[in-house]
Amino acid sequence: MAISISTPLIHSLPLSQQSGCSVWLKMESSQPTGSFKLRSAAHICRYYASQNAKAFVSSSGGNAGIAVAHSGRKLGVPVTVVVPETTSARARQLIEQEGARLVVHGKVWSEANDYALSLATDEIFYIHPFDNPLLWEGISTIVDEVINEGVRPDAVILSVGGGSLLSGLAQGLEKHQLSHIPVYAVETYGTDSLNASLNAGRLVRLDSVSGIATTLAASQVCENAFKVACRGNVTSLLVSDEEATSACRRFLDDHRVLTEPACGVSLSLLYDRKIRFSPTDNVLVIVCGGASVTVESLLG
Repeated sequence: MAISISTPLIHSLPLSQQSGCSVWLKMESSQPTGSFKLRSAAHICRYYASQNAKAFVSSSGGNAGIAVAHSGRKLGVPVTVVVPETTSARARQLIEQEGARLVVHGKVWSEANDYALSLATDEIFYIHPFDNPLLWEGISTIVDEVINEGVRPDAVILSVGGGSLLSGLAQGLEKHQLSHIPVYAVETYGTDSLNASLNAGRLVRLDSVSGIATTLAASQVCENAFKVACRGNVTSLLVSDEEATSACRRFLDDHRVLTEPACGVSLSLLYDRKIRFSPTDNVLVIVCGGASVTVESLLG
């Protein structure tokens, strides 16, 4: 039984013309839950179900919790998702719609996560939203699908929250001997935990996170993402909330697809011409999606 799906790989004529290269969009927004998180959640939940898990408990700012709830429903395993007070009403609704038990605890994700950990037992398996090798393994299949479509990227653009997408893509690129290509890892100024760690030369935790890209709001990236980002081919970049939301609106016009600001941060690199590529480059953009985004949320 499939839980996550193989998503479309689309050549973007508008973004290619805008950027002067060939831009390829990996449409993770097409996953049944609306984000790439379903790849990681489906992979780890299926594995834990095979280890006789009686229930799952997870923490999330939105997308991961929805993905775990969906995976548990498909596998017939009960799920509890703990979210912080900052999680949107729409995300909470979608978690409950999947049949999961929703618990709101703490002002920030780290407090919700601590509570989720306290609920785990030998039979109730805890699922981290971004820091587990099984999650990264599930996400690495994105690269498999791109290669199977006959596209070998010369660069990758992706968003960074907790770091599972960066970790998974790095694993997939290594599998296909593409570890050398440039990777552009993008955050907003208010959620710049990876950028701050790179500037400090060590893994650091932000005192606070802020802004519209709430699903990027991990105060600290996972250690593996930091190690990946320390390689010479990874460039950390920051964009504003306004640039992220503007990119989402332009992408909606160009491709008739609604994405959240956490995805718009990546798209804004191309829309605002923040980096330059050669005409022969194939640039892969992970359209990571946004399970709970609404048109109204982008109009502020």
